[in-house]
Amino acid sequence: MAKKILFAPKQPDVILTMAKAMTPAGFELVVADPGTPEFIQAAGDAEYYLGLARRMGGEFFRSAPNLKLVQLLSAGYDHVDVEAARKSKVPVSNNGGANALAVAEHTVMLILAVLKRVVQFHNSVAAGKWRVGNPADVRVYEMANRTLGIVGLGNIGKKVARRARAFETKVQYYDIRRLSEADEDALGVRFVLFDELLRTSDIVSLHVPLDDSTRNLIDGRALGLMKREAIIVNTCRGPVIDENALYDALKSNRIAGAGLDVMVEEPPKENHPLFALPNVTLTPHSAGPTWENWTARFRNGFDNIQRVAAGRAPLWVIPELADGA
Repeated sequence: MAKKILFAPKQPDVILTMAKAMTPAGFELVVADPGTPEFIQAAGDAEYYLGLARRMGGEFFRSAPNLKLVQLLSAGYDHVDVEAARKSKVPVSNNGGANALAVAEHTVMLILAVLKRVVQFHNSVAAGKWRVGNPADVRVYEMANRTLGIVGLGNIGKKVARRARAFETKVQYYDIRRLSEADEDALGVRFVLFDELLRTSDIVSLHVPLDDSTRNLIDGRALGLMKREAIIVNTCRGPVIDENALYDALKSNRIAGAGLDVMVEEPPKENHPLFALPNVTLTPHSAGPTWENWTARFRNGFDNIQRVAAGRAPLWVIPELADGA
C-alpha cells in the first residue's frame, strides 16, 4: 500500500502537476486545504506532511497520529507549535535552503532599490515629474565601499555576503553561531558584536528565524544605534522589526530608508502607516517562491520523506527539535 503524504495548502494546478510528477514511487500525494473535512480525513492516516505551515498546533498533531515527519516547503517555521510537535515526537524539517538563492538575490535587489530610490523615481516619472528635487536632497548611493552588516549568517546570509562582495561591499556579521577564522576568511566576512554591527553598518540586512529571542530584535533602541544615512532590509520575518519604532525612525529621518519583503501582519491593513513614507520599498513576501525553487523545494522535501521512510534520520530538522523530537 502506498504511503500517504498530506500536501497542503492547495496550490495552482501547474504547481500541483509538478508536485505529483515528482512524487516518488510507493507514495500517494493527497492534496487538501487546512480546516476542510478532506484535510481532517487525510490527516488521520497520513504518514508525512509536505507543504506550508498554517497554524500547525496541537490539534493538528492529535489529528495525525501516524505522522512521521512534517516537511515544510518554507525556510520559516514560526507557524508551527514546536512544543506540540515535541510532545507528538514528530520531527519538523524546513526546506533545506532551497529558497536561499532566491532570497539572497531579492535582498540585494531591495538594497539597491532603496539606495537608488527606484520606487520613488518610478512613481515620479510615471506621474510626469522628471528629476524631482536637487541631488543634495534626493540622494542616491552606491554599494561599493559601503559596509553591509548581516544579522544571521545561515544559508541565506552567506549567499548575500558572496553577492555583496561582487559589488565591492565590505561585509560584517553577527550570529549566535560564529564561523571559524578560516571560514570567515574564505567568505570574506568578519564577526562583530550586535550593537557594533548596528553602529558601524551602512546597510543592515536581517536573516534570522522568528522566535522569542528575535521578536522585536530591531526596536527603538536598536534603530537609535544606526547611522542616520544607514538603511535596513528585512527578508526574514516581519515581527523581527518593531514596525512602530521603524515608522518613527523613518518618519524622522533617524535612518535613511528600509526595504521590507515581510511585515508583522500579512497582508497588512489598508493604509498602513509605512505606506505613506517615501523612503520605504515594499514587496509582498515574494523573495522566496521563485519559479525555479518550486522544483528545488519539492526535491528536498521528497528526498527527506524517502530518508525517513527508509529508517534514516531526517535532514534539516529545526534547531529546537534537532536533539530529537
